[in-house]
Amino acid sequence: MTTQEFVVFESFICRVKSKTRKAGLLLGAGLMLLGVSSAQAATCGDTGAGFDSWLASYKKTLQSKGISRSTLNKGLSGVTYNRKVIGYDRNQKSFKLSFDEFYRLRVNNALINKGRRLMKKHNGLFTRIENEFGVPREIITAIWGLETGYGRGIGNMSTLRSLATLAYDCRRANFFRNELYNALLIVQKGDLNPSQMKGAWAGELGQTQFLASSYIKFAIDYSGDGKRDLLYNTADTLASTAHFLNSYGWRKGQPWGPGTSNYGVIRSWNRAGVYVKTIQIMAEKLSN
Repeated sequence: MTTQEFVVFESFICRVKSKTRKAGLLLGAGLMLLGVSSAQAATCGDTGAGFDSWLASYKKTLQSKGISRSTLNKGLSGVTYNRKVIGYDRNQKSFKLSFDEFYRLRVNNALINKGRRLMKKHNGLFTRIENEFGVPREIITAIWGLETGYGRGIGNMSTLRSLATLAYDCRRANFFRNELYNALLIVQKGDLNPSQMKGAWAGELGQTQFLASSYIKFAIDYSGDGKRDLLYNTADTLASTAHFLNSYGWRKGQPWGPGTSNYGVIRSWNRAGVYVKTIQIMAEKLSN
């Protein structure tokens, strides 16, 4: 091989090595991007495919926020993804109804009459609550009746399973991660055991369907038994509901119709216009 031929050959080899090295760098960069994308995808999901690995990882986050290992073991061991919960979340139709349609669906004479009987039955309890929180019994009873038929329909879905599923789902992950944290706080504080925590598909708890974050903020041990039980304790349930409304600014002795400050407080309970109006109208009927 002549000197000139050698130089040409060496130049060719260098170009090949350079292209190979660039290709390797591009491939490496692509793999790195793929790794980042996979990591990002694992933070939430629209199916249950990555749920188990996400939950295992998220337990560490919960522990860093003060949830004990013991609570995590009691509350989340064996929890699986629930596709039914996602189906319910994607198919909320009742709040799209007109007020008349919604009211006919949720309220009837039997519900009104039972509410009147319960107000008389618990007259002493309601009087105590009204004096302490300023919220009239008709409003509390309307919420109690609308939410669960006065405690008959609190729901039977595992609260922690529902919240873990929704915390992993991409649609409202941050909202439900906060609710999952608070649900575990309920366990950690000793108010309820995980096996007792059964409710609606979105994690609402008790006879007036408190979100876990509201449970932590507003639930009261009104019966004095050392626990805040909104599932089976009537005194705790009714007083906690009044405490919620009082904390949002309920004005004692003032009307609660549209345009009033108290009507706005009812909206803090549920933002759906048809629901707010239904509470208002039902409470008026209960007072007659």
